[in-house]
Amino acid sequence: MPQFSFHAWIFAIFMGCGTYVGTKIISLPLFQTKMVMKKNKNGKSKYTYQAKNSDMKNKIYIAIGCLLVILLFVHSFRMQLVLGMASLFGLLFGFLLEKGQICFTSGFRDLWLAGRTNMMQAIIAGMAISSLGTFSFILFGRTPLIFWVGPNVVIGGFLFGVGIVIAGGCETGWMYRAMEGQVHYMLVGLGNVIGSILLVLVWNKIAPVMVYPYPKVNLLKTFGYTGGLAVTYILLGIAFLLTIWWQRFFFKKNKQ
Repeated sequence: MPQFSFHAWIFAIFMGCGTYVGTKIISLPLFQTKMVMKKNKNGKSKYTYQAKNSDMKNKIYIAIGCLLVILLFVHSFRMQLVLGMASLFGLLFGFLLEKGQICFTSGFRDLWLAGRTNMMQAIIAGMAISSLGTFSFILFGRTPLIFWVGPNVVIGGFLFGVGIVIAGGCETGWMYRAMEGQVHYMLVGLGNVIGSILLVLVWNKIAPVMVYPYPKVNLLKTFGYTGGLAVTYILLGIAFLLTIWWQRFFFKKNKQ
């Protein structure tokens, strides 16, 4: 979206539809846990885990060690600026993802199941900020990545929406949750990699039919630079207003 590729909007719409269907699927008895949550007399769970100081120290040592390794890597490739910058960006990006608990899955899933819109609104705000930043790079001659608007976007977006809700994590969410020690997301990550490999193996067979024949739509070329930026912000504004409407509708509907 921040690169003004119209296919991303089509993808987002069908991903939203897919996540809605995914919430209906995980409500089926097959996906329901047999665990029953009960409160103690004091209202607190007896399984509450209290982090020890030693645990926090170990995490700090590990973080410092990772930072030193990254800095060493950057120093080793100081003549190759791109690799060095990529390493630092990856480190900071992963840190911010974990601390912000950013996950498109929870953004959509919580929207449908609980009426919570905080994550979705934060994602929309992030898109608005990054769109302006990307726009400035494009003005300085950078070329945005524009992709095809075809059935691949519709099918892929829908399947992705269903899959991330059933799996419980998206492309970014499974990574930091796996590093937090949640074993379930290690399996999600493994499935993600296997799925990507399978797609590569069949890409040359499906792309000439479902992808390449369809146009690449660049909003900046279609509406002009000012118009493309305006259209993007209008669409983001509509998405933001829809989240507010849905939250009010959800709680009004489930008032009791």
